[in-house]
Amino acid sequence: MAKRTHFRRWRELSVPRRVLRTVLCVLLAVLIAALAYVAYVFIDYYRIEDNVTLSVEGSMTDADPARVGETYKAVTYNVGFGAYTPDYTFFMDGGKSSWAESKESVVETIQGAAQTVQELDPDLILLEEVDLDATRSYHVAQDALFSQSFADYCYDLAIDFDSPFLFYPFTQPHGKSLSALMTYSRLPITSALRRSLPISESLSKLVDLDRCYSVSRIPVENGRELVVYTVHLSAYGNSDAVREGQKRMLQEDMAGELALGNYVICGGDFNHNLLAAEDETDAESWAYPFPRSYLPEGMSFCLDLLDDTRRAALAPTTRNADIPYDPEQSLCLTVDGFLISDNIELVDYSTVDTGFRWSDHNPVMLTFRLLQQ
Repeated sequence: MAKRTHFRRWRELSVPRRVLRTVLCVLLAVLIAALAYVAYVFIDYYRIEDNVTLSVEGSMTDADPARVGETYKAVTYNVGFGAYTPDYTFFMDGGKSSWAESKESVVETIQGAAQTVQELDPDLILLEEVDLDATRSYHVAQDALFSQSFADYCYDLAIDFDSPFLFYPFTQPHGKSLSALMTYSRLPITSALRRSLPISESLSKLVDLDRCYSVSRIPVENGRELVVYTVHLSAYGNSDAVREGQKRMLQEDMAGELALGNYVICGGDFNHNLLAAEDETDAESWAYPFPRSYLPEGMSFCLDLLDDTRRAALAPTTRNADIPYDPEQSLCLTVDGFLISDNIELVDYSTVDTGFRWSDHNPVMLTFRLLQQ
């Protein structure tokens, strides 16, 4: 009888012990997996070196140089990795989604963006957030789709996002991303360079964009060069030091080209509110004002060359993707645009109001002429 009682007590004690042992094993497995993931992220992380020479692909590499006095058009468009249909919301903006709706949606959106640009018939095309191979866009090679649409252009490509697999949000991990800036030109690009921008040195750098800009050189008939900068500056609450460092680097680089007498165009997504007063205190963390003191002498935002009436009539260039696009409720700002040097004449400037049909950004178009020097 005593043996049976002892066995019963042993069984009663062994059940919670087995449960506890199982729980501890699960927790240990989770801890090992977490440590392995952290190790993977650190091992996989790298920054692309500064001053990387980019290859120039496509046709038109042997076309005639740019001509003084001739009218040209340039378009800049952040295509939002093919995800941003009007009803799309993004988790980093306070929305829900981490991936595009579907592979078919990505293809349709990129093709729609390409057709929008084609109809504008530009000589220069500056694209941001073009995914080459990314979980979030179902591994659609968007650069190939654009190159099919812009077959009569030459182009260069600068990687600005090569992240390890991001296990967040947990319900739909953002995954691994390989993304780029692209510059297309009907004028010959003789050389191109990738410049690495300053970024945060905190742990956020492990999963953030490898911010950069590209510099594409186009010969001009008078012996000068038209130097085209395609930029995508930092967003999402980076420090004042990072924002200032990026603007200062860009300023010094453009100043060097101006000193050589070259023509300079800088376009893209500046991730700053280009219409905000410099002393604005309630700015969005992803769209601070852009102080004009960071521009080198001889460079101007095209927006600043417009009169008040024309500037006020422009459609905004981006929407916050915390909610589906609603013209009455969505926060919309102007963060995309162009800078030009004083030796370039501004002929026309407009935001192409697509209703954010193909991206959370609208294209911006610049019409210009190179002036005789």
